[in-house]
Amino acid sequence: MAFKPANNIQDLQYFGEFGGVNPSISDSSTYTFLSAKTMFDTFEGNAEGCYLYSRHTSPSNLYLGEALAAMEGTETAHVTATGMGAITAAIMQICKAGSHIVASRTIYGGTYAFLKNFAPQFGIETTFVDITNMEEVEKVISENTKILYCESVSNPLLEIADMKSLGMLAIKHGLQFMVDNTFSPLAISPAQLGADVVIHSLTKFINGSSDTMGGVICGTQEFIDALRNVNDGASMLLGSSLDSMRAASILKNLRTLHIRMKQHSHNAMYLAEQFEKDGLRIVYPGMASHPGHETYNAMMNPDYGYGGMLTLDVGSLEKANSLMELMQAKNLGYLAVSLGFYKTLFSAPGTSTSSEISEEEQKAMGLSDGLIRFSIGLDNDIERTYQMMKACMVEIGVLQPEYALN
Repeated sequence: MAFKPANNIQDLQYFGEFGGVNPSISDSSTYTFLSAKTMFDTFEGNAEGCYLYSRHTSPSNLYLGEALAAMEGTETAHVTATGMGAITAAIMQICKAGSHIVASRTIYGGTYAFLKNFAPQFGIETTFVDITNMEEVEKVISENTKILYCESVSNPLLEIADMKSLGMLAIKHGLQFMVDNTFSPLAISPAQLGADVVIHSLTKFINGSSDTMGGVICGTQEFIDALRNVNDGASMLLGSSLDSMRAASILKNLRTLHIRMKQHSHNAMYLAEQFEKDGLRIVYPGMASHPGHETYNAMMNPDYGYGGMLTLDVGSLEKANSLMELMQAKNLGYLAVSLGFYKTLFSAPGTSTSSEISEEEQKAMGLSDGLIRFSIGLDNDIERTYQMMKACMVEIGVLQPEYALN
């Protein structure tokens, strides 16, 4: 039977304390106990259903975590204050001094910086590879390797990870397969394809209104319990805790994610088709020209399309900056990092979200100066948006003047 992530969210039922259609927000940092023994048992992790302290968890955070676990099809989930709070805690829970990680070379700049620059201070080393080349991936796995890490759709180059093959590789070598699914919520379900741990930055598509930061780690009950352990749990001790008010806000927005993702995908597909016809250098997983198109097709939940992210290479950083500034001036979107907003967002990742990666390594992975990363918005009239974008490209010199007449 096909996995239906939106149905799983919809089938959850929460009532507020006084019968409200939204669950009541637990606006408390600490919780009382009727007996001292129950407090002790809770510290020891032996008091089911009791709350201790909001750094550990709270009712509001558990509601959101349950919904996200339902979306990904994992046993449970733990929410954090940011996406990086989720990534770092999950990695540090599994790794110790002497551990090795195999990671995709095309990942979010913050994750790359953590693995490349920060984790080695704790004796944790990472080898970055072309995640689409299974032979290369397997070749660098060693006896100390603990994690195989990738993004389902990579940031910013939109490479597609073959999660079925990577999952089998992880099983073969006894690794934890960890996937950041931020770019493709609902559209791809990594846990159904072999991932042990699924991470999201809730800040992006899942929340969708660019007003809240958050992250989530989806996995087994055993792993999530370990993260929350008061003695050695990475999430508990590193302290990246999501505020209950923000958890409640994200939960409300999660209920419309399926509608929003369909529109993001519809608009991105339309623009990608038109841009490719115009002879522009675009990358979008929905296009047959994308090297990972068939891989995506084999993994996707088809109702949600190919996502809202596309890239356009205009040849130089000067042209990229001029085009983005002009599009913002024409109210076509915002020159801003992040993604998943109702308005289109665009940035040049080589000098922004991937700036932590050296110029030499950017070139090796195919990240050019003129690349623009688009998070396509929820525009109702995408044909009008296309025509206005095309006029901007003609004005900047990305397209020749005759295109303005088409």
